[in-house]
Amino acid sequence: MKQLKSLILGLIFLLIYSENLCGQAFTKVKGKVVDAKTNETIPFANIVVQGTNKGTQTDMNGNFYLEIQANQITLNVSMVGYQSVVRSIEQAKDIVVVNVKLQTLVTGLQEVTVKGRRERYRNKDNPAVALIKKVIEHKSMNRPEFLDFYQFNRYEKLEFDLSNISEKFRNKRSLRKFDFVFNHLDTSKVTGKVNLPLYLKETISDIVYRKTPEAKKEIILAEKMTGLGGYVDNNGIKMYLEALYQDVNFYDNNILLLANQFLGPTSPVAPQFYRYVVVDTTQLKGTKCITLGFAPRNNNDQLFQGVMLVAMDSSYAVRKVEMGFSKDINVNFVTDLKVVQEFDFVQNQGLMLSKDELSIEFNPLKKENGMGLFGQRSVSYQDYQLNQPIAAQRFEGLRTETLKEAINRDEEFWTKNRHQPLSLKEEGIYSMVDSVRKVPVFQKFMNTATFLLEGYKPLGGFEIGPVNTFYSFNPIEGLRLRLGGRTTPIFSEKLAFEVYSAYGMRDQRWKYFGSATLSLTDHNVYTYPIRHLRVSYQNDIKIPGQELQFVQEDNFLLSFKRGSNDKMTYNKVFNIDFLRESRTGLAWNLNFKHIQQVPTGSLQFQTVSSVQMPNITSAEWTLGLRYAPHEQFYQGKTYRIPIVNQYPIFQLRYTLARKGIFGSDYNYSRWIGMVYKRVYMPPLGYSDITLEAAKMLGKIPFPLMMIHRANQTYAYQPEAYNLMNFLEFVSDQYGAVFVDHHFNGFFFNKIPLLNKLKVREVLTFKGLWGRVSQANIPNKENNLLVFPQNTQGETTTFSLDNRPYVEMSVGVENIFKVLRIDMLQRLSYRNNPNIAHQVAFRFRMKFDF
Repeated sequence: MKQLKSLILGLIFLLIYSENLCGQAFTKVKGKVVDAKTNETIPFANIVVQGTNKGTQTDMNGNFYLEIQANQITLNVSMVGYQSVVRSIEQAKDIVVVNVKLQTLVTGLQEVTVKGRRERYRNKDNPAVALIKKVIEHKSMNRPEFLDFYQFNRYEKLEFDLSNISEKFRNKRSLRKFDFVFNHLDTSKVTGKVNLPLYLKETISDIVYRKTPEAKKEIILAEKMTGLGGYVDNNGIKMYLEALYQDVNFYDNNILLLANQFLGPTSPVAPQFYRYVVVDTTQLKGTKCITLGFAPRNNNDQLFQGVMLVAMDSSYAVRKVEMGFSKDINVNFVTDLKVVQEFDFVQNQGLMLSKDELSIEFNPLKKENGMGLFGQRSVSYQDYQLNQPIAAQRFEGLRTETLKEAINRDEEFWTKNRHQPLSLKEEGIYSMVDSVRKVPVFQKFMNTATFLLEGYKPLGGFEIGPVNTFYSFNPIEGLRLRLGGRTTPIFSEKLAFEVYSAYGMRDQRWKYFGSATLSLTDHNVYTYPIRHLRVSYQNDIKIPGQELQFVQEDNFLLSFKRGSNDKMTYNKVFNIDFLRESRTGLAWNLNFKHIQQVPTGSLQFQTVSSVQMPNITSAEWTLGLRYAPHEQFYQGKTYRIPIVNQYPIFQLRYTLARKGIFGSDYNYSRWIGMVYKRVYMPPLGYSDITLEAAKMLGKIPFPLMMIHRANQTYAYQPEAYNLMNFLEFVSDQYGAVFVDHHFNGFFFNKIPLLNKLKVREVLTFKGLWGRVSQANIPNKENNLLVFPQNTQGETTTFSLDNRPYVEMSVGVENIFKVLRIDMLQRLSYRNNPNIAHQVAFRFRMKFDF
């Protein structure tokens, strides 16, 4: 009976306690911590719930958020150099806002007043600097790469949410068709804001590493993501996000993030740019650690700030790091960024990541409380195997390899292999996005957006455009009207067509173009890696030497040009091209091109003996090689844009033409080589460097020589000489150097007014060395075509002599976050006719972080 009585009492107590516990709701607490005197926000302040191990830190903007299950809540807010503040709050069902002002610590001496300058920060005799030097000295032994071998299974989750959803936004009339999406609203545990999930990508992969010879490989076992069907390419979105959300290795000297490189806090030169301070000591999973704070010496430099926990033993290993950006940093659209990483000993052999999170909040206007995008990348690791030999075959092939079945895994596979299950909110993202795609209003919106951004109007499997070429003008054609379009993968995955027709009101001539492309792969014509056969024919007008990469030559905005632009040719071009790309980054193509050039305007093909040639015909065979390791693209429906990274790009082309074969008028051959590399120099920015060289063999007239890329428009073109006239210089051998250095605001950030504008400085140098060999200088013996002249009889096309052609520019970019303006000066060949003698200004639109 006593045992039964005790059991009943115990059950009653348990029921009462359980009911009380279940009825106890979470209290959501958010707020901001600022300096009481200056009202400046205090990042990385500590907020601890007294009597528990629950707590958090403020973000870059001094904000914090906590969810606490307790009746009475007492918060302790502290930061080194400030007096701690204790706040008690009552339990509440809604969010409680707690704003805290911290007073700086003042140490007084009785009856003594000391006046003077604020003590200057120094590296000398600074214990924090001595500690970071020890961390730097030992970091090679604490990196995973210190091990001979390692492998593990990784689960990565990348989610993007529309952040800070307001009631006003939810109640908009235009969103009534999308009411169902608001059933998926959730409060972020990181920011405390109400978010609407938009995108989710999950990846499960095996990572293998070998120290000697060094090799690392990722084998993607499964991949799953939301998508917008035919409007946006899933793979393109994935590649772009991967470029923004790079793997962060805290020990790297330079950390690549948001398509930029930032000097890491453990770089050997970091003490020259960072401040370090010892905050306190703490325990982390049984290890005693020193909390070491770090921040830029200049708050505006593109550097990190945060805290690292350094083990208080002979290893000097970083066991945890939390870091982000200063709110003053010159990075577009990013209002907050936070990296959290923890390192644990695995099998007592080495330190490996046990926690890895990267959170970024984007806002176009950088308004802290405005609506924006919140992206969070979280990675978990399991099945570590350290210092166990790995078969060499596992490292063969590409550095990242995706299994064929990776994108077709069923839900049973995901349930079994996810490291942790999805939340109800996350599970609903896939179905919610799929439902949005089916709403007619959404389809109409996406079609309109595609037209505005890409310039094409979709009509089923065909698109009309681009709209910016419908109308243009030039001195030969006068008003030029054009209409054309292209097929899309909806029409065919294997076959693509493109056509246009144009008419000049002044020359009263029709021009036209048509192409057909056949994919020789199991995917569509445009998807990387490409393997296709393309045949085209064009009958159109052209500026000699004008080669544009991403825009049409008859783009309306390019119709506005400085100086004379009346030397053109009517070209008939038949082209056959076979292109084969591989995932290793190596591509090659074989091309046959038959060109007939007819001079027009003031351009004449006249020999030294005054014989007028009606046209020049050439038939060229070209073999091209291109190597771009680890290249990534943003892939559109029918185009792709390279995502620049730190790896070089090499190109080599050889061209051969033989007189009499397919009607060719001349014998010649041509070699062209190019190397491109982006060189990061944090915190001084980065340089885009291009080296180019070419040589031709054979007796050839100037239209078949290498006509150097000139630009007479008012738009800045990185790949052209912006103060060179069209057809001003030709060569049969040359070398060129392009250097475009972006300082990313390194100097402007230190000037208060310019810092507020967030503009950035850029410096450009372009040099060209070349000549026309004596055999190809027009004379009576070779009877080649004379170089073009103007109406005054002055020669307007030249060979470079012993001097290089040089132009330089200084510019300001990031004006309104998209505009770049350059002030250019031409430094040589300033006596040539009709050139820009004075300082010139050019503009360019560019979206960048």
